[in-house]
Amino acid sequence: MINLHYKLVCMNCMGFFKTIGNLIFIFSFFNISLITAQDIEPRRWTPLPLGTHVVGGGYVHTFGDILFDPILQAEDVRMKVDAMALSYVQPFKIGNRLARIDVLLPYATANWEGLLRGAPTSITRTGFSDPRIRFSMNLIGPKALNAQEMMAYYAEHATSTMLGASVSVTFPLGQYAGDKLLNLGQNRFVIRPQVGFVHNWGLWSYEFTASVFLYTNNTDFFNGQERKQDPTFAAQTHLIRRFKNRMWVSVSAGYGLGGQSIVDSQPNNDERGDFLSSLALGVPITKKQSVKVFYLHSESVKSIGADTDSLGFGYSILF
Repeated sequence: MINLHYKLVCMNCMGFFKTIGNLIFIFSFFNISLITAQDIEPRRWTPLPLGTHVVGGGYVHTFGDILFDPILQAEDVRMKVDAMALSYVQPFKIGNRLARIDVLLPYATANWEGLLRGAPTSITRTGFSDPRIRFSMNLIGPKALNAQEMMAYYAEHATSTMLGASVSVTFPLGQYAGDKLLNLGQNRFVIRPQVGFVHNWGLWSYEFTASVFLYTNNTDFFNGQERKQDPTFAAQTHLIRRFKNRMWVSVSAGYGLGGQSIVDSQPNNDERGDFLSSLALGVPITKKQSVKVFYLHSESVKSIGADTDSLGFGYSILF
């Protein structure tokens, strides 16, 4: 592949962009923040005892194909993303209910390469993506308990059901340039309300979570345009098996639908439909340290979208 600065590509293809304007909209849809927006997260609602803090780090490698409308003359487009993230989780109480704050700071290197009007083209971006803060609270289930009290609660409730609600905000602080189509940041807020429940019986758990992604406008989209986006609706489900040595495995599935983009009041008919499936394994290293490895597959059920595979691992320490 021939490595070209994307600004040079845009200059060479400006007439094409003016003629087939939808290429701008579809390229922009595949920035790294949107690729990872519809996550699969087992044990999301597992309560943490008061007085604990969790610090973690992780790495994920994503690769796959991007699917374009043939009229856009973009062919054989593949992407590779290497992303790292630091996280911090702090439980606390509101009244007698258990709540928590999650903070995520991602950093990524993303590469897109393929044929644009028959010419090999490659673009790479490296830098911070948009950070995220999430607030959540358990509405039904164990109250705000310390570690000993929580152990006693689960010993007495081998079968139990929990219900939780959360809202996360992704902040437009990642790497972004209005004269480029492909960016690591989105230059807009993403607000994600979420509800979920967990049913535990013995060493098994079933989880279901429903989400909606709400997007503010990007007023500095490519060359000064304004980009809006319709909400995206998503659901995910997990079956989890725990073991007495605190190891666990999960099988997960999810689906996301919606998210049509609108640029300068022009709808682009680019609504997404993505099916996700995942396998994950969590293994304790010590009493307060653990690692997780996972595989995630995402497949578009529409003619425009992306088919990707991800491999990753994470490490966390509780103190």
